[in-house]
Amino acid sequence: MIRRIWLFTLLCFFSAFARPHSAWSQDLNAELELLSVWIQERIDYYKIPGVAIGVVDNQKLIWAKGFGYSDVESKKLMTPETLCRIASITKTFTAAAIMQLRDQGKLRLDDPITRFLPWFQIKSRFAAEPPITIENLLTHTSGLPGEAAFPYWTDHRFPTAEQIRRTVPNQELIQAPWSAYHYSNLGLALAGQIVEAASGEPYESYVSKHILQPLHMDNTSVVPAAEQRSRLAASYDRLLPDGTRLRLDFPESQGLIPAANISSCVIDLAKYIALHLRYEDISDSAVLAGPTLREMQRVHWLDPSWNSGRGLGFAVNKRNNRTLVGHSGWVAGYKSRIVFCPAEKIGIIVLMNCADGDPTTIAYRAYDLVAPLILKARPSPPALTADLVAAAKYVGDYEDLTGWRIRVMVRHDRLVLYQHDYPPADDPEAGVIELTPVDENIFRMTGENGNGELVRFILNSDQRVERLYKGENYYLWKR
Repeated sequence: MIRRIWLFTLLCFFSAFARPHSAWSQDLNAELELLSVWIQERIDYYKIPGVAIGVVDNQKLIWAKGFGYSDVESKKLMTPETLCRIASITKTFTAAAIMQLRDQGKLRLDDPITRFLPWFQIKSRFAAEPPITIENLLTHTSGLPGEAAFPYWTDHRFPTAEQIRRTVPNQELIQAPWSAYHYSNLGLALAGQIVEAASGEPYESYVSKHILQPLHMDNTSVVPAAEQRSRLAASYDRLLPDGTRLRLDFPESQGLIPAANISSCVIDLAKYIALHLRYEDISDSAVLAGPTLREMQRVHWLDPSWNSGRGLGFAVNKRNNRTLVGHSGWVAGYKSRIVFCPAEKIGIIVLMNCADGDPTTIAYRAYDLVAPLILKARPSPPALTADLVAAAKYVGDYEDLTGWRIRVMVRHDRLVLYQHDYPPADDPEAGVIELTPVDENIFRMTGENGNGELVRFILNSDQRVERLYKGENYYLWKR
């Protein structure tokens, strides 16, 4: 009886992802249909084995679907529950573990890595370079070589952590720390060793206990057990000229586990993206508190092009006037991509099981199609607007003791402040700041030009405005 109830609950849970939310418009349904047709077209043309995709709206996986096969030979279908290696997306879990330990006071981002890895030494041709810090590892600005001293991407024979420790002294820095971005699997392998040193727990058990279990990512594993490994999608190499693909073996990442080893599925990764959109949670029980999430997702290293950068564990990109955060992965025929927009709280997950797949293009195109309509379908929160009849007393011109002026006016049924500039701005809207009421005679500067500071109106005994405080400075009523 208990088993039947559990199965019914599980089916209801998954069925919610098979169809659009009831509040969605037909336009959004049509975009999802177009997206499905387009993905299937790419599968057919490029002979891609399988694709699984999910769309996250804030805290919910609102649509998920599988295409093609997780195992071509047996014709086993790819589904949102199909397990795949997520490869380098693992690095974001390592960064999350580091940030948890930082928040617990067990480490600092500016700690030299030798505080936790006293054995670390490496050859350097750079004079007086700064020490490599934990932040350098998470932003790929350490100057470390990309890989440990083994050809594991050629033969898929990964070194152990002990082998990495023994061979690092024979390697050399390729750049001075903080001088440039260079993606380093070695750097994240070292970050995983720091997790172990700072927490006193093995990396695998730490991530499982403190990240996967609290998020109920029950089908996700750092090192999959035999049962989970049997459920992994088969992985395939690039398409050969004769139209076939070689099936690849599962490689264990050994000492590179913190950089590339986690296995997961769309259903579980939706829970992970939901965590990274939970900015309001500042409780002690939060897997990661809101301020920590924002710190991980802001740019810590800006590319010289100013179009992209690195957060803590994440890539940060500017695309179509959106800031997108995420990571890609590729190992032994598994390719993956997660991407989300902190401002819009929408995320996309794409998993594939072939070496020449392009999950990033699918993720970006999916975002372009569905995000505008998801935002349109969301209920608008009630706007806090001033009582315009009562606010009439605030309308007028104000001037400080040096002649700088402010005008308060009503625009589009909102009380606004217009800040005069000298010389005048080319765009008249550049000086418009919305005033949102927070208390009697007190407003907050909001909207596109607002900075969150308070505006206070001081009234005399006749309830007439005498002056306006903008922050700590004041302007006298003129008329």
